[in-house]
Amino acid sequence: MQIRKIVSPDAGTVEIITKWMYSWWGERENYSFDAVKEYISHSFNESTLPITFGLYDEDELIGMYQITYSDLFVRPDIYPWLANVFIPEKYRNKGLGKLLIGSVTDNLNDMPFDEIYLYTTHEGLYEKYGWEFIGMIRTFLPENDLQRLYRLKKQH
Repeated sequence: MQIRKIVSPDAGTVEIITKWMYSWWGERENYSFDAVKEYISHSFNESTLPITFGLYDEDELIGMYQITYSDLFVRPDIYPWLANVFIPEKYRNKGLGKLLIGSVTDNLNDMPFDEIYLYTTHEGLYEKYGWEFIGMIRTFLPENDLQRLYRLKKQH
């Protein structure tokens, strides 16, 4: 298993990630498949945000996350964000989340930011990887309006 920055993906990789994100949030938030694909297509950067990282089993993409400037519309004042942490269902409960989330610290250390944020409904998961619970935050999303806000500080 390996975590790699995705910079120049082939069409198949873009399609896989688009399908994941469309089924996870795009459809629910009334984005077309093409709109999600456009969003995804602009998230494969080497050194500027957004940056996409993939979890690979040899050459097969089996998970991902992004570091981005914006993830929560109501909080444009805090950035960057850990977003779109995703592992397909058939690969879940195999310890891959630990590998994926654990790599965020190393990747953050290579960036010019001192901290990163995320919001989630998961309780007790991100704390295992050094994330600090800041408090509850209103997202104004139709489901799960109140979610948990976390911060991870760069390790110097």
